[in-house]
Amino acid sequence: MKVSSYPFPVRLLIFLLNMLLLFTAIIVARDYLYPIVLGMLFAYLLFPIANWLEKNHFPRILANLVSIIFGIIVIASALVFIYNQIEILLQDLPQIKKQASQNIGGIVSSVNDYLGLDEREIRNLLSQRVNHLFDSSSDFINNVFSATTGTLVKAGLLPVYVFLFLYYRTKIAYFILKVVPEKDKKLTIDILREIADVTKKYMGGVFIVVLILCILNSTGLYIIGIKYALILGIISALFNFIPYFGTLLGGLVPLVFSFLVMPSPIYPLRVIFLFIIIQFLENNILTPNITGGAVKINPMVTIFGVVAGALVWGLPGMFAIIPILGMVKIITSHLEDGKSYAFLLGTGGTSKHAINRKNLMSVFKSLGFKNHEKNENI
Repeated sequence: MKVSSYPFPVRLLIFLLNMLLLFTAIIVARDYLYPIVLGMLFAYLLFPIANWLEKNHFPRILANLVSIIFGIIVIASALVFIYNQIEILLQDLPQIKKQASQNIGGIVSSVNDYLGLDEREIRNLLSQRVNHLFDSSSDFINNVFSATTGTLVKAGLLPVYVFLFLYYRTKIAYFILKVVPEKDKKLTIDILREIADVTKKYMGGVFIVVLILCILNSTGLYIIGIKYALILGIISALFNFIPYFGTLLGGLVPLVFSFLVMPSPIYPLRVIFLFIIIQFLENNILTPNITGGAVKINPMVTIFGVVAGALVWGLPGMFAIIPILGMVKIITSHLEDGKSYAFLLGTGGTSKHAINRKNLMSVFKSLGFKNHEKNENI
């Protein structure tokens, strides 16, 4: 008896049970699965280098090894540089705490002038909170690097997975073609090619955008006079690996720092203005032109997916969920029974309500027409 012949409540229950089993399996096998998924995504990222080397008469094994070693050197150099910059900040932590306490004291005095509260108690309470904040921040930074080290140990097989995906990519494609029926082989080839093109473009584009944002953020923070502009700009840019939430979370780091540490309240306003400009550039110039909207997943599904990825796999899940959803969208868009799901995942169907030049011009024309009619009636 086919599942489609069951009543709707039964089919819904079966679907929910299958989803529950799937998520349970993904969570239980977390430490095994996410290095494999990340290995696949990084293989797509390094594929252009490996493929170029192969076309220039490098054996596939040597081309893959050179590509992976290059990727490891780049990532290791970036981590060492970030760690050294954080060490500089931690050395100045006592001075930063002192400045933060002074800033909090000034805020307390201003509030006390208006509300008539007990300034001494408030000042002592906030000073304790500030000291606790910076002590916790120091511990947090150390814990982050410890956790990162632990993650790297768990993902120690990641370069091996990248190598295996690069080396056996042709064999995997042939295996998939042998599995599907003869009539679906051409469709399968089209799906595999589209997945490869979109994933390569997305992975490479994201890293390029983050690199550009490291430069823009650090330069902007330096120009407006924020201390430790380099490390703050890099940290805020790294958050952009997380879609949608990344820009907001990244901007909060220099904003809170400038509010607590900088000597004037004008600096937080400068930071807000700076990140409004950077977000505009990133959303309207950098990402559209570099990634080209490669995966074309709508914001609702993206946000739901990022939250689900965080709950299931943590940071690796938040990073991997968008290309995975992009692959699902490509597959479903080529299947007759899956086109409705591809429509749900995609960006189509909301152009009427989108904020773009065409819709804004129609609104202005409509308002102008109504005002013209009112003037004639008067």
